Amino acid sequence: MEQANRNERDLLLDIRDLTIQYRTDNGVVHAVGGLNLQLGRGESLGLVGETGAGKTTTALGIMGLIPSPPGVVTSGQIFFEGEDLLTKSETEMRDVRGGKIAMIFQDPMTSLNPVMTVDRQIAEMIRLHRNVSDAESLTLAGDMLELVGIRRERMHDYPHQFSGGMKQRVVIAIALACDPGLLIADEPTTALDVTIQAQVLELMKRLKIQFNASMILITHDLGIVADICDKVAIMYAGRVVEYADKRALYTHPLHPYTIGLFNSVPDLDEDREELAVIPGLMPDPMDLPTGCTFHPRCEMAVEDCAKLRPEMAELEPGHFVACPVRARMLGAAQGR
Repeated sequence: MEQANRNERDLLLDIRDLTIQYRTDNGVVHAVGGLNLQLGRGESLGLVGETGAGKTTTALGIMGLIPSPPGVVTSGQIFFEGEDLLTKSETEMRDVRGGKIAMIFQDPMTSLNPVMTVDRQIAEMIRLHRNVSDAESLTLAGDMLELVGIRRERMHDYPHQFSGGMKQRVVIAIALACDPGLLIADEPTTALDVTIQAQVLELMKRLKIQFNASMILITHDLGIVADICDKVAIMYAGRVVEYADKRALYTHPLHPYTIGLFNSVPDLDEDREELAVIPGLMPDPMDLPTGCTFHPRCEMAVEDCAKLRPEMAELEPGHFVACPVRARMLGAAQGR
């Protein structure tokens, strides 16, 4: 999706035509379809979309954690540091998880082992990926706790002795314990109150810079993306429909779905009795519409939108959109 001539040495992650399905007794769930995505070294990417858009499934696909059955990766490639993760064995993927790619899951309350002290949970990750003794791993675990703002004397405590925000800090410490090149954060502030959310996000932003890691932030909150990310990918019904750097996407969104998302955000400077909403509902992933999956809800849709599946096109430098109607409108405005 990124510029074809982009230097491959600058790319950390390159997802090509990834399709993931869940095959159930009731039918096939088309979770991710033909997804293309790229992430450079040191970049932060916001993956934005409604519930059911395929964001978490994409992350699990990268991690090699799609539950099988019922999940199946039917096609595609996921290149990380030039190697296709989908060709690796489970043993090889264990070395990748945590050591090279780490993931922060949605709920810190259920991400930690309730019967292990937090230092031992961090130390376990360190021993899996580094050749160190038990004593050294525990010392490093204490260092990681201090790095995320938890006093070393709390290292022997159990998860139930921590608040939600502190548990999320412990999860972040585990994720960063082995200095991964890519950090995937799946709605890391969902279960936290607003004040703690801000603290956790500021911590993640600081540690990303300190560890020089790339990051994929999965969220439905456009405000969080604006604060943390460099690039933004908007997902709808298992596909990326718009991809651009943050400034371009926020100042000039092009896809009708992206425009609808921005219009539905309250504006403090505008006096409105009702928020603008996108008509209709997300499609059933077992029965996706033909053509453009957004066309039943799109006010710009024409007859061809129901017939042809749109491909991503670079409508402006570095700004990719899967909408032929928008492409024609922009081309006409520019006199093409």
